[in-house]
Formats: sequence, C-alpha cells, structure tokens
Amino acid sequence: MIQNKKILWITQTAVFVALLVVVQAATAPLGNTLITGSLVNMLLIISVMTCGVFSGMSVALISPIMARLVGIGPLWSIIPFVALGNLALILVWYFVGNRKMSSLYVSYIVACVLGAIAKFVVLYIGVVKIAVPIILALPEPQATVVSTMFALPQLFTALLGGVVALLVLPRIKQALNQA
Repeated sequence: MIQNKKILWITQTAVFVALLVVVQAATAPLGNTLITGSLVNMLLIISVMTCGVFSGMSVALISPIMARLVGIGPLWSIIPFVALGNLALILVWYFVGNRKMSSLYVSYIVACVLGAIAKFVVLYIGVVKIAVPIILALPEPQATVVSTMFALPQLFTALLGGVVALLVLPRIKQALNQA
C-alpha cells in the first residue's frame, strides 16, 4: 500500500512537471507572458490542491529548472527566485485554499489573492531588487526589460492563473473523487 502511494506521488508529480514544460514550450512562440504565466500558475495551483503539498512543492521547484533545460526558462541565476516565487504561490494555496471558511469558494478567492501577492513580492524582491542589480549587473536597457518582466506582470499572471484554477478545481476534485 505504501509503495503504491509513492508510485502515485511520483507519477502525479512527473505529470505536472511535464504538463508545465509542454505548456511553456507550446505557448512560448506566442511571446505572450500573460498566457504562458497564467497557465503555468494554474497548473502549479492545481498540482498542490489535487496532489498535496509535497507534490506541489516539487513541481514548483523543478519546473523552472526543466523549462531552462529545454531552452524556454529564465536565466540560470534567476531560476532560484522563480522557484521561490512558485513555492510562495503554492504554499499560500495549500494553507489558505484548504481552510474551511464560509464556503470553498471563499477560501479559494482568498488563496488566489494572497498567493498572487506572495509570488509577486518574492519575485519582485528576488529578481528586481537582488538578481538584476547585484547578481546579473545588467546594463540599464536590459535591466529594465528583465525587471519589468518580473514585476506587475507576475501579479497579473498569478491572479489570472488563480482565477482559472478557482473555476476548474471543484470540477477536477469532483472528477478525482476528492470533493
């Protein structure tokens, strides 16, 4: 029984990492971070809310590395901050989204807003305030482009991904008999 749970955990985690890489690879040519980021955030949220915190954490930490390995992720020096931003998002969803509030949707809405803010803050501090000026030491035009990518767009993609997750999670959980 324990062996089956481990196999299920590994399989679910691998499926979500693969889905994230496929979504990033499929949407990268569109050049629209709103679409790619929102779908990535939705998958991160669904992974933690359907497979558990350890699966969600693994997906959050592994996915930016895998994306980079296939040539679609951020610079190596930014990956730790992206992973931490992902981690902040899924941890808020896990701890807030699973709380018994007045209704399931209330806890999901609160998780959506707080998770997006948490991811935004981690990425803004990590990338805009630490990585770009200190670690990367990019010239001004490049620094502005990278900083802009990891500022407000991250808040919007986390919110949009959360809203989509909020809408589909009850149905996915019902299909998985987790409701």
